[in-house]
Amino acid sequence: MKRYFLLFLSIFLLAGCSNKNNNIIKKLDKKINNTKGYHLNGKLTINRGDDQYTYDVDCSYQDKDYYRVSLTNTVNNHEQIILRNQTGVYVLNPSLNKSYKFESNWPYNNSGVYLLQIIIKDIKDDSKHTVEKTKNGYKIKSKVNYTNNPNLINQLVYLDNDLNFIKAEVVDNKDNVIIKMDFDKIEYNTSFDSDYFSLKSNNENGTLESTINKIDDIVYPMYLPVNTYLTNQETIKTDDGERVILNFDGDNSFMLVEETINIPNELETFVVNGEPDIILDTVGYFNDYSVSWISNGVEYYIVSNDMDIEQMMSVASSINVIAVGK
Repeated sequence: MKRYFLLFLSIFLLAGCSNKNNNIIKKLDKKINNTKGYHLNGKLTINRGDDQYTYDVDCSYQDKDYYRVSLTNTVNNHEQIILRNQTGVYVLNPSLNKSYKFESNWPYNNSGVYLLQIIIKDIKDDSKHTVEKTKNGYKIKSKVNYTNNPNLINQLVYLDNDLNFIKAEVVDNKDNVIIKMDFDKIEYNTSFDSDYFSLKSNNENGTLESTINKIDDIVYPMYLPVNTYLTNQETIKTDDGERVILNFDGDNSFMLVEETINIPNELETFVVNGEPDIILDTVGYFNDYSVSWISNGVEYYIVSNDMDIEQMMSVASSINVIAVGK
């Protein structure tokens, strides 16, 4: 009889704990998805090997499915804006007078630690998520979906006792923290001006960078796939500067292009095929065959028919802005 009683008590306690955890998720879901809009600030840190990149984050949401995410690199103060409004998804470079338009379902098709809806979506999508009571609040663990990096496995979300976000971490299969978002301030039910999410208004405050017409230091990848090697290098004069083409052959052949960019007097918008993502010290984009980004006045392209997106991202992540030897 005693054994049956203990078994019943264990089941009862587990059920009670499960119901309490479900209530926490339901309250958090309601808090996020019932708001008409929010505005948050924080700091995003990305660890890639021995390199660390830090961004000041300013993120806004409006209930018409509008998003605005400003990411400012804390080293060079370069700001980029990921924008979703009624006309599409954009990545803006205000200091370059350039924007890129995507046929994309961002932010719903990928994980992201600076958007509250996406955090709760990952938690709800994982039927095996866990909720742990901590000294100062709660820790929620769930799977993540980073399509460009399957090595990112879990998301750890830390809340205080009032279910306010403290930080979110994304870890790999060795529990190394690769991405961390520290939340400084979140305001709910925020209202915005009518043009707050427009392309024009978000490009008006940028200070144009100086144009670079020459590539003084060619940058080479620190990582190459096995049996892949540099076979040809060519520098071409263009109307606006220079273009360097590096061809790598072998089992995983690819082409790396480095090209100086021209800064137009008026905003230029380019339609691209891909998804926006943070690459090294900036926001670029990727698709099944290429990765592209702009850093320090130079635009980089990696194009390959032999490598998958994970391999291309590994090559891209190894390209340092400091020139290194071949």
